[in-house]
Amino acid sequence: MLPKINPKQLEKIARQMGMEIKNIDAERVVIECADKEIVITNPTVSKITMQNQESFQIVGETKEKVKISDEDIDIVAQKANIPREEAKKLLEETGDIVLAIKKVKK
Repeated sequence: MLPKINPKQLEKIARQMGMEIKNIDAERVVIECADKEIVITNPTVSKITMQNQESFQIVGETKEKVKISDEDIDIVAQKANIPREEAKKLLEETGDIVLAIKKVKK
Protein backbone atom coordinates (compact mmCIF):
# COMPACT_ATOMS: atom_id res chain seq x y z
CA MET A 1 0.00 0.00 0.00
CA LEU A 2 0.98 3.60 -0.39
CA PRO A 3 2.24 5.21 2.80
CA LYS A 4 0.32 8.05 4.50
CA ILE A 5 -2.68 7.95 2.15
CA ASN A 6 -6.03 7.46 3.76
CA PRO A 7 -8.25 4.69 2.32
CA LYS A 8 -10.91 7.15 1.10
CA GLN A 9 -8.29 9.07 -0.92
CA LEU A 10 -6.92 5.82 -2.33
CA GLU A 11 -10.42 4.73 -3.37
CA LYS A 12 -10.99 8.10 -5.08
CA ILE A 13 -7.68 7.83 -6.98
CA ALA A 14 -8.55 4.26 -8.01
CA ARG A 15 -11.96 5.39 -9.35
CA GLN A 16 -10.27 8.14 -11.35
CA MET A 17 -8.04 5.48 -12.92
CA GLY A 18 -11.08 3.41 -13.91
CA MET A 19 -10.79 0.93 -11.07
CA GLU A 20 -13.64 -0.19 -8.86
CA ILE A 21 -12.77 -1.61 -5.44
CA LYS A 22 -15.35 -3.45 -3.32
CA ASN A 23 -14.76 -5.00 0.07
CA ILE A 24 -16.21 -8.47 0.52
CA ASP A 25 -17.38 -9.57 3.96
CA ALA A 26 -15.74 -13.01 4.14
CA GLU A 27 -15.22 -15.27 7.15
CA ARG A 28 -12.77 -17.68 5.52
CA VAL A 29 -11.10 -18.22 2.14
CA VAL A 30 -10.02 -21.65 0.89
CA ILE A 31 -7.68 -22.13 -2.07
CA GLU A 32 -7.72 -25.72 -3.32
CA CYS A 33 -4.52 -26.96 -4.94
CA ALA A 34 -3.77 -30.41 -6.32
CA ASP A 35 -1.82 -31.50 -3.24
CA LYS A 36 -2.98 -29.13 -0.48
CA GLU A 37 -5.49 -26.56 0.66
CA ILE A 38 -4.55 -23.07 1.76
CA VAL A 39 -7.01 -21.79 4.36
CA ILE A 40 -7.08 -18.07 5.12
CA THR A 41 -8.87 -17.14 8.33
CA ASN A 42 -9.93 -13.66 9.42
CA PRO A 43 -9.53 -12.40 5.85
CA THR A 44 -9.82 -8.93 4.44
CA VAL A 45 -10.97 -9.44 0.86
CA SER A 46 -11.11 -6.75 -1.82
CA LYS A 47 -12.54 -7.27 -5.30
CA ILE A 48 -10.84 -5.03 -7.84
CA THR A 49 -12.42 -4.49 -11.26
CA MET A 50 -10.32 -2.80 -13.94
CA GLN A 51 -10.91 -2.90 -17.70
CA ASN A 52 -13.62 -5.56 -17.24
CA GLN A 53 -11.21 -7.89 -15.44
CA GLU A 54 -11.71 -8.90 -11.84
CA SER A 55 -8.96 -9.64 -9.36
CA PHE A 56 -9.02 -10.27 -5.64
CA GLN A 57 -6.69 -9.13 -2.90
CA ILE A 58 -6.76 -11.30 0.22
CA VAL A 59 -5.00 -10.57 3.49
CA GLY A 60 -5.26 -12.81 6.55
CA GLU A 61 -3.84 -15.63 8.63
CA THR A 62 -2.88 -18.65 6.51
CA LYS A 63 -2.66 -22.36 7.23
CA GLU A 64 -1.79 -25.12 4.78
CA LYS A 65 -3.53 -28.47 4.92
CA VAL A 66 -2.07 -31.38 2.98
CA LYS A 67 -4.70 -33.39 1.10
CA ILE A 68 -4.67 -37.04 2.16
CA SER A 69 -6.14 -39.81 0.03
CA ASP A 70 -7.82 -42.93 1.38
CA GLU A 71 -5.14 -44.99 -0.36
CA ASP A 72 -2.39 -43.21 1.59
CA ILE A 73 -4.24 -43.79 4.86
CA ASP A 74 -4.64 -47.49 4.04
CA ILE A 75 -0.95 -47.86 3.16
CA VAL A 76 0.22 -46.28 6.42
CA ALA A 77 -2.31 -48.23 8.49
CA GLN A 78 -1.27 -51.52 6.88
CA LYS A 79 2.51 -50.99 6.90
CA ALA A 80 2.62 -49.58 10.44
CA ASN A 81 -0.07 -51.97 11.73
CA ILE A 82 -2.15 -49.18 13.26
CA PRO A 83 -5.83 -48.10 13.02
CA ARG A 84 -6.88 -45.90 10.08
CA GLU A 85 -7.68 -42.95 12.38
CA GLU A 86 -4.15 -42.98 13.78
CA ALA A 87 -2.69 -43.31 10.27
CA LYS A 88 -4.72 -40.31 9.10
CA LYS A 89 -3.55 -38.24 12.08
CA LEU A 90 0.10 -39.14 11.38
CA LEU A 91 -0.28 -38.22 7.71
CA GLU A 92 -1.80 -34.86 8.66
CA GLU A 93 1.16 -34.19 10.98
CA THR A 94 3.92 -35.32 8.62
CA GLY A 95 2.41 -34.87 5.15
CA ASP A 96 4.38 -37.90 3.93
CA ILE A 97 3.71 -41.67 3.87
CA VAL A 98 7.29 -42.72 4.62
CA LEU A 99 7.70 -40.23 7.48
CA ALA A 100 4.39 -41.31 9.00
CA ILE A 101 5.45 -45.00 8.96
CA LYS A 102 8.90 -44.16 10.35
CA LYS A 103 7.33 -42.15 13.18
CA VAL A 104 5.35 -45.22 14.29
CA LYS A 105 8.35 -47.54 14.06
CA LYS A 106 10.53 -45.35 16.34
